Amino acid sequence: MLAVMVHDVLVVEDEEDIAVPLMRTLEREGYEVTRVSGGAEAVSRVVDDSPAVVILDLGLPDMDGLDVCRQMRAGGYDGGIIMVTARAGELDRVVGLDVGADDYLAKPFGLAELLARVRALLRRSSAAAEDTTTVVTSSGLKIDAASRRVHLNDKEIALTAKEFDVLAVLASHHDKVVPRETLMNQVWDQNWYGSTKTLDVTIGRLRSKLEAAEAGEKVVAIRGVGFRLETGS
Repeated sequence: MLAVMVHDVLVVEDEEDIAVPLMRTLEREGYEVTRVSGGAEAVSRVVDDSPAVVILDLGLPDMDGLDVCRQMRAGGYDGGIIMVTARAGELDRVVGLDVGADDYLAKPFGLAELLARVRALLRRSSAAAEDTTTVVTSSGLKIDAASRRVHLNDKEIALTAKEFDVLAVLASHHDKVVPRETLMNQVWDQNWYGSTKTLDVTIGRLRSKLEAAEAGEKVVAIRGVGFRLETGS
């Protein structure tokens, strides 16, 4: 008999009328669900349990959800994070993605749509895990798909899951332009519901981290087409 992979989902939500139906829906779909109602406990849980996906409400009683997301990423969590919130403006989405979220869903939302987004995150993670290619650029940047880690001269550059995936795709086409549509399809999903603004935010974070590490690689935007990873002068 084949073993079935059971994915753990952490629901961070303090409102019972939202959390209970959400948990029941996830459990019916076969997910192992844990719920916490506070931000501090959520940060602790991802360290201890490393769930596949975190569904994170931003309006928590003890911490702002943006700070929770930021602390999760700073602590090394590289799983999927879906923010759910009543803050529906484009600036709110950009800020959420900028602190490390993979997706952003405005309340009220349909449970079917949320499930589709969870499945999309898990598909991308599974596909990335099957790729064992290691790319080493001429400037010494090492991108190891098997461990999903990036190093420069033996020093690790900490990236989120989506930042790593974008870099891996760009590195596999080094010095060539990768169209925006290709990046969205390969890193997110062909059935992605959200705005492509998420790609620009992820590229911006990736650029900042490469610059901070003094990597020889830089991500160049080709207006109206896509992006290219190249070795700087």
